[in-house]
Amino acid sequence: MVMDNRRPYLPSSPLLFWTCSLLLGCECVSTQRDVAKEVASYTDVANQIIKLVLSGPAQKRSYQRLANFTDTIGNRVSGSHNLELAIKYMYHAMSEDGLDVHLEPAKIPHWVRGEEGAEMILPRPKRLAMLGLGSSVGTPPEGIEAEVVVVSSFEDLKSRAGNVSGRIVVFNQPFVSYSETVAYRAFGASEAAKLGAVAALIRSVTPFSINSPHTGWQDYQEGVTRIPAACITVEDAQLMSRMAGRGQRVVVRVTMGAKTLPDADSFNTVAEIQGWQHPEQVVLLSGHLDSWDVGQGAMDDGGGAIISWEALSIIKDLGLRPRRTMRAVLWTAEEQGGVGAQQYYDQHKVNMSNYDLVMESDLGTFAPVALQFTGSQAAQKVMQEVVKLLAPIMNTTRLEPQAEGTDIGPWMQAGVPGASLHVQDSRYFWFHHSEGDTMSVQSPGDMDRCSALWAVVAYVVADLQDMLPR
Repeated sequence: MVMDNRRPYLPSSPLLFWTCSLLLGCECVSTQRDVAKEVASYTDVANQIIKLVLSGPAQKRSYQRLANFTDTIGNRVSGSHNLELAIKYMYHAMSEDGLDVHLEPAKIPHWVRGEEGAEMILPRPKRLAMLGLGSSVGTPPEGIEAEVVVVSSFEDLKSRAGNVSGRIVVFNQPFVSYSETVAYRAFGASEAAKLGAVAALIRSVTPFSINSPHTGWQDYQEGVTRIPAACITVEDAQLMSRMAGRGQRVVVRVTMGAKTLPDADSFNTVAEIQGWQHPEQVVLLSGHLDSWDVGQGAMDDGGGAIISWEALSIIKDLGLRPRRTMRAVLWTAEEQGGVGAQQYYDQHKVNMSNYDLVMESDLGTFAPVALQFTGSQAAQKVMQEVVKLLAPIMNTTRLEPQAEGTDIGPWMQAGVPGASLHVQDSRYFWFHHSEGDTMSVQSPGDMDRCSALWAVVAYVVADLQDMLPR
């Protein structure tokens, strides 16, 4: 018989087919039981990790480390001297912690905010709180003064195309979700420029505001005139919308000293505990070290960087050494689109088959709710057993679909299993990219639980007999 080598041979006899199916099914169930039994054997180790962090010598350590770091360095925008200081700080701190640390070079964008300001001239004078958007061009030294046209959506903008030329477009779009509403921050300037606008002011992408502007990266479209772009507060966007709705003439002056300098030299900061049996195989934990140039960058993403370091410290404190290497990578220039992480991926993808799991924390280190995971069904079954070890940390131990993370995205797209931390993040976008992102947002207890979760998951996966199935 000639067999089709694209699929397994199945016997033609119904009895033989049923017998084979039964045996294969038994083998599948047996394998699942073996995996469950193997993962359950880590219960004592997981409890040791959790106890060390929640009530032992490592209690509040992640919070203290984050506070020391952010209080010392402050915010850390791509290309800045502060980011250089942050990388040096973390290199020395993790080295003193007894970890193997090295730096991997990367070229990153260097945008400088400069002096900036905005004010409403008519129908009455009012200072407008604003933050220029990353990559924005500046205004002439005297600024740009023009009448405003207020729109609520891209569709509204297009419907008023005849009134846009020579004006400043104010986007007063409602917040639906970050993933949907951020399009206005990213593309608002180019969409307005296509119709002849001279500047764009975008309502901050946040569900809650106390007169707080939120910055972020924006993208100019090729072939479209580059106009200055900035975020204003929810309150001021709504104010100008009401005024314009009454038929009042609204005039605003914007001044921005923003400029883009040549790409800067930077580094991804890498610390690891080498595996004793398969040092070439890697479980990667990560957060990004850069931030925006406002606030302290404590929440976005100082917390994610610190718990990735802390996870290695916890394992070292307990004298544990996994079969595979646990590697913490603190990315550079995530805020500009995962620039540092992409370069790391390009340099290491040749060894992709040795990457067991890639993990990223970049939605805050509030109280953990679940682990999010992207991987094959077989890998999901393993991870469902792993999260059961987290019962002392969370009320429910569930594995959620779809890991998130700009920096681990290329790995997951290439088929490497990925995990991210799901926390009680309802307040995350209150403070995101604003002056409000400070240590006051953080809780020592919540950070402890995030660190313990991160350490348990990374260690257990790194120490299992087999890598996660692709």
